[in-house]
Amino acid sequence: MTIPYLAQAADHEQLEWLGGGIMRILLDARHTAGQLTMFRSAASEGSASPVHVHAHEDEIVVLLSGSGIFWAGEHRYELSEGGVAFLPRQVPHAYRFTSPTVDMLAISTPAGMEGFFRAAGWDLSRPKPEGWAITPADMAAAAREHGQTILGPPLAADGMIPAAYLGPGRG
Repeated sequence: MTIPYLAQAADHEQLEWLGGGIMRILLDARHTAGQLTMFRSAASEGSASPVHVHAHEDEIVVLLSGSGIFWAGEHRYELSEGGVAFLPRQVPHAYRFTSPTVDMLAISTPAGMEGFFRAAGWDLSRPKPEGWAITPADMAAAAREHGQTILGPPLAADGMIPAAYLGPGRG
């Protein structure tokens, strides 16, 4: 049985994420009986994910403010405030933010994606070591451990996901 969970903004776990952005985990598996994860991210222009694929979770992203480019499979979309992206499991995808600041809300179902973010990001409730940064190796290790596959580096704004990443035996 799922037990109701209510929290104030100050109660949310905060992680440093790509490009020095802040990710707040609003709901996780523990609070939703494994049904979904919800997070909210503040990011800056140029922040970009590597091309990756989730084995187990579907992801929904809503841009509350700002703009970005989202790739899903062989498609490229430019989204702005209020734009939404549905990124199904097993479909390679990536993003790159194009506005000075971005406020993004994302939901993954079922829960579990939070493990990846916790493993690769930095928990801001702890002192951060000087020079700490998310590295491609850290992201790849966290991805392997949490049901994701990093297929390639972030894409240039005018790029497309390479065809080799889209078919069987991708990457």
